[in-house]
Amino acid sequence: MFRPFVVAAALAAIPVAAVAHHGWSSYDETRPITVTGPLKSVVWGNPHGTARMTYQKKDWDVVLAPTSRMTARGLNAESINKGQRVTLTGYGRRDGTPEMRIERITVGKTTVELR
Repeated sequence: MFRPFVVAAALAAIPVAAVAHHGWSSYDETRPITVTGPLKSVVWGNPHGTARMTYQKKDWDVVLAPTSRMTARGLNAESINKGQRVTLTGYGRRDGTPEMRIERITVGKTTVELR
C-alpha cells in the first residue's frame, strides 16, 4: 500500500520540477543585448547565480551561470556585488518578460564567458 503512494507522489512531482526551471529556448538568441551599469542585487547560489539590473528603464532579472562554472572561469562571489558596475551580454526572453540570460560578463578589465 505504501509503495504505490510513493510512486504516485514521485510522478506528480515531475511536472512541477519541469516547470520550475525555464528552458533556454525561451530566450531570443537572434537579438543579443549588451548593457553596462551597476547591479541592483546579486544572488550567488544554485542552480545558477542571479542578479538584477536596470535596462530600458525597467528592472531586469539576470540569469547567470552555475556558481561552479563561474568560479572555474575566474568569477567569484567577491567579484560581483550589489552596486558593482558591469557589462553584460546576453539574450532577453521571447515573451517580453524583463529577464535576460547572460553569456558574458565584464567586470573592470576582466571578461568571463559564462556558457
